[in-house]
Amino acid sequence: LTRATGIVFRSGGDQAFYAPGPDYVQVPPPEAYFEPINWHRTALHECGHAVGHPSRLNRDLSGSFVSKKYAFEELIAEMTSAFVCASLGIVPTVRHTDYLGSWLTVLREDDRAIVRAASAASKAADYLLAFRPETDAASENASSAIEQEAA
Repeated sequence: LTRATGIVFRSGGDQAFYAPGPDYVQVPPPEAYFEPINWHRTALHECGHAVGHPSRLNRDLSGSFVSKKYAFEELIAEMTSAFVCASLGIVPTVRHTDYLGSWLTVLREDDRAIVRAASAASKAADYLLAFRPETDAASENASSAIEQEAA
């Protein structure tokens, strides 16, 4: 999935992140996660950030840690992951709601933040899903297509 988008995807290390300057996603290998769903969710979260790069959807990725901009971008990335997981038939675990809740606390004073984040996440999910290979067993192949990125 990510190869088709042009997002550089690296597997390794012990932290998941998106590096906006050099424009790449890095996620620990699948075996570093207790449950495969956690690897998928994390990989798609980081790809959600990468979609915001100026060469893609051009979101403001300039927020520093714990800033409102950073919190807003985290909401977008996590919602993107949830939307893509749902579209691919990957049943997300409870962490999506827990993670979103922690950032909603930061954005409490902006009552439209969740609507704006959901809109941006929907665009990001649509962007990623537009590169999904069309097959009769799309949901069956979705997990393996994402896992192959780590290989």
